[in-house]
Amino acid sequence: MTKNTTQRWDAVTARAEAHILILDGAMGTMLQCQKLEEADFRGAQFADWPSPLKGNNDLLVLTKPDAVAKVHNAFLDAGADLIETNSFNATSISQADYDLDEYAPQIARASAKLARKCADDYTAKTPDKPRAVLGSVGPMNKTLSISPKVEDPGYRDVTFDEVKEAYQEQMEAFIDLVDAILIETVFDTLNCKAAIAAARTTFDAVGYERPLLISGTITDRSGRTLSGQTAEAFWLSIAHARPYAVGLNCALGADEMRPHIATLSKVADTRILSFPNAGLPNAFGEYDESPSDMASQIAPWMEQGLINIIGGCCGTSPDHINAIATAAQQSAPRAVPVIKPTLRLSGLEPFAIAV
Repeated sequence: MTKNTTQRWDAVTARAEAHILILDGAMGTMLQCQKLEEADFRGAQFADWPSPLKGNNDLLVLTKPDAVAKVHNAFLDAGADLIETNSFNATSISQADYDLDEYAPQIARASAKLARKCADDYTAKTPDKPRAVLGSVGPMNKTLSISPKVEDPGYRDVTFDEVKEAYQEQMEAFIDLVDAILIETVFDTLNCKAAIAAARTTFDAVGYERPLLISGTITDRSGRTLSGQTAEAFWLSIAHARPYAVGLNCALGADEMRPHIATLSKVADTRILSFPNAGLPNAFGEYDESPSDMASQIAPWMEQGLINIIGGCCGTSPDHINAIATAAQQSAPRAVPVIKPTLRLSGLEPFAIAV
């Protein structure tokens, strides 16, 4: 790592020995609250762009950066130790939906510059509470494990190498500005493996590394990712990356996510990360769970020593993060267990050979 980033990350991880770290909440939710229109997304740079751009939240780091900084600062005010770059879809593959694939690296870098400034400003205000930036790497809008054509199960829109190259381009754009990389909202483990491979290639290219955090998504009450794995099988599939933390986010509220976090806590010999939604969406796609309700559901996780990093996903506001941060002050972080070595394999299910 570069010297400054090493010092920043060391300061945050030192704090993590005694405190549960607080991650930020939902960037998309808070941007929606600002009621932005097509003109806001276009800005001056893309005023005449031929494709509609409203909804491309990542693009706002170029066209309306104050709107994004406002969200970062609100979550930092609420108590976040870690904030994510607004780069969830800042890959050429995802930006192709808006015909902006060539701008993906520019978006990724601008997102990191913006988050870096916000985090550093707050660290300067409160040196005893250092803030760090996680480079957000989303799952993409293409999947390597599932065919988009029902009539052709073997068909894929993209190849592994194409996905890896798109992730590498994103990571190389922001790696010198972020403290760690968060591969998040993983619904397809093969996409995640491409992101891990991209990270390793990027580290080799730049000559230093960043810690990896990896967060999967259990898509419904079946307890599996979209590509079919249980939480434990998912962990075994990506454990070779030796992530700083592994966990789950999105899709579920805290109550529904808890058993899967408990499973990861038992089997993963690294830190546990979670950022659930503010409950399940209602009929209008909105999230009704209040900050106090969400914090009261998560508090037992912390009291029982299941978690090291906690935040919020869809529907979570600064008020949610503040309530969670307040509850976290009452508990110590999970102690990382020593797992007895044995042969562990995974497909859709985990498989261990006892020795």
